[in-house]
Amino acid sequence: MHKSVLLNEVIANMNIKENGIYVDATLGFGGHSSSILKEIKKGFLFAFDQDEEAISSSYERLSKSYDNFLIIKDNFVNMRKRLMEQNVSCVDGILFDLGVSSPQLDEAYRGFSYHNDARLDMRMDRNNKLSAYEVVNDYDEDDLARIIYNYGEEKYAKSIARNIVKYRKNKNIETTLELVDIIKSSMPYKAMRDTHPAKRTFQAIRIEVNDELNVLKSALEQALDLLKVNGRICVITFHSLEDRIVANTFKKYSEVDSNVANLPYIPEEYLPKFKVVGKFTPSKEEISENNRARSAKLRVIERIR
Repeated sequence: MHKSVLLNEVIANMNIKENGIYVDATLGFGGHSSSILKEIKKGFLFAFDQDEEAISSSYERLSKSYDNFLIIKDNFVNMRKRLMEQNVSCVDGILFDLGVSSPQLDEAYRGFSYHNDARLDMRMDRNNKLSAYEVVNDYDEDDLARIIYNYGEEKYAKSIARNIVKYRKNKNIETTLELVDIIKSSMPYKAMRDTHPAKRTFQAIRIEVNDELNVLKSALEQALDLLKVNGRICVITFHSLEDRIVANTFKKYSEVDSNVANLPYIPEEYLPKFKVVGKFTPSKEEISENNRARSAKLRVIERIR
């Protein structure tokens, strides 16, 4: 069962207005959307997702209680364009929940999980041509090492890349557990004690397949641009690479321009348009009920002028 992470904190920090227009950039299985819809009896929610199963399941769930929403099957990198098609140029709040949903991890055939055997896939949108299979079997050793190191922060990236290339000289790497075995053979035993040895490499390949970091940078810029005064953006991240992008973007837009920061009087046009509201992490209770919440962070920013 998928549990929405930091749900109470999101609802408490979104400044939800009953008649507001909101965006759930990552619908998933509808937990956050359902809670937003409870609060916006006279408002409207636009929800984005690339995953047909998630869309179908969420539509069935949400439409039993609400009719003031529209689900858009697309990557949230196209948020501005798709909202403009609905004649929406500004909104009251936007939520990003950047984790892979529990059902995606739990359904072995999706190829996201290093616990279950399945064909290498990891596509959030299953119409995409690039999957984990192509990354693992077609990328050269240098590119694999770069991806695993940069996106997985894996210190044994070179060794893992070298062994992937060596293995596939005899046969293509077809499944998740084949890849897990190669990763395990590339690391000393002591490196496997604290966390699953494949965790960082699988994260790296998933980020590459879905171009997650570039997509996030672009979508955050769009979201800030779409926000009305007093509107807020809530972003839930699950690893340091995403969190850094969110923190740096929020910092950039909420600080006074360094060229004028030391002036005794700062003209209105140089004052930041946004303020950082805060950073929140799950309670001990939430982590004990849902282990997948343990690495989550919520950051919130508000447009103030």
